[in-house]
Amino acid sequence: MTSVRPKKQLGQHFLKDLTIAERIVSALTLEKENENILEIGPGTGVLSDFLIQEKIPNLILLDIDRESIAYLERKYVGEGCKVLHGDFLKMDTDVLFESKSFSIIGNFPYNISSQIFFKVLDEKEKVGEVVCMIQKEVAERIASKHGSKAYGILSVFLQAYYDIEYLFTVGPEVFNPPPKVNSAVIRLRRNKVVRLDCDEKQFRLVVKEGFQKRRKTLRNALKGLNLSEDITSLEVMNKRAEQLSIQDFVDLTNKIK
Repeated sequence: MTSVRPKKQLGQHFLKDLTIAERIVSALTLEKENENILEIGPGTGVLSDFLIQEKIPNLILLDIDRESIAYLERKYVGEGCKVLHGDFLKMDTDVLFESKSFSIIGNFPYNISSQIFFKVLDEKEKVGEVVCMIQKEVAERIASKHGSKAYGILSVFLQAYYDIEYLFTVGPEVFNPPPKVNSAVIRLRRNKVVRLDCDEKQFRLVVKEGFQKRRKTLRNALKGLNLSEDITSLEVMNKRAEQLSIQDFVDLTNKIK
């Protein structure tokens, strides 16, 4: 096998620009002596080539596409990396690096990128950094601050636990096949928040309810929570969800107890 066919049903758009691939890999922090790196959706190995040059002690290439797996196993025989067939969304990550922390890199399939980030949140105590290429609109949403129209549920949840940087924009012409949208590379680095200073389950509920009716004030958006009058009369309830910072959501959650 000398090539891999991009499959529409898997949302595959293979990066072919080596300069961009090198920029993505160089954005990954490689400081630890025993680095554990997971590449999600390596495809034809355009990022993997540069990762292997870094001599990473524990590098796993994970793909759901068996054709890609067969190709990568042949391509990287004897290179010291591990090629695995599997679905990151369904995987027990403890088995990947023996429950140790790890970083993630990849050109994420656009159709499941949000699901990947929610999985990262579930694994936030182990995932120290993520460098990825995703749809530009999603990247802007994740990196946007409160007060922006792009600011939403994923912005709040990810920024609560990660410092996020929008690194650069990528046009469709560098992919095979070219997607119909622009792409962007972002970096997430775990911050020092171990847990939020509130009931985190309640926090998630408040954020989700607030943004599901984002055009309404919180007083109306949160009606389903059956809040008492002393809560609904608060000044913050005159605002829309996009106007609240993470700390504002934490404070509101504590008031709702």
